[in-house]
Amino acid sequence: MALAQDDGRPMRVYSVSAQLNLVRDDYYAALEQASRGSLEITAWLDFFARQVESAAKASEATIGKVIDEARFWMSHGGQPLNDRQRKAVNRMLDAGRDGFEGGMTNAKYQNLTGASAATAQRDLAELVSIGVLVPCGAGRAARYEIQWNDPLP
Repeated sequence: MALAQDDGRPMRVYSVSAQLNLVRDDYYAALEQASRGSLEITAWLDFFARQVESAAKASEATIGKVIDEARFWMSHGGQPLNDRQRKAVNRMLDAGRDGFEGGMTNAKYQNLTGASAATAQRDLAELVSIGVLVPCGAGRAARYEIQWNDPLP
C-alpha cells in the first residue's frame, strides 16, 4: 500500500493485486511467516518485490501486444476485409506473436468462421495477396501467420 501511495499517480499500468491473486496461497504463507515472532520481514519483502516485478512484466507483455495490434491495424486498416476475415485476423492478433499455435489452417478458419472449405481457401488466399497473412508450408501442411510489421519509427 505504501508503494502504491508513494507512486503519486492516479493510475498504474501494472496490478500487484492481480499478481498476488495468482499466487494467493504463497502470498498468505509468506504473510503468515512474516507476522510470526521477531517481525523479521526480509523474506516477505523479497517475496513482495518479486511479485511486483512479475506484475510489471505481465503489464509490459500486455502493452507490447496492444502496440503490435495497433501497428498492424495502422498498416492494414484500409484493407477491405469481410467479416470472416476480420474475425480470424482479430483472433490471431489477440493470441499475440507466438500465441496462435500452429498458425491459421484452412480447418481452423472453417471452425472459427463457419465458412466452407472452398470459401476458407479463397479468404486465406486473399489475406495472403493483400499482405495480411504470410503462408508457411504448402499442401495439407499449409498454415498462415500474421504478417507483422516492423516497429514504426
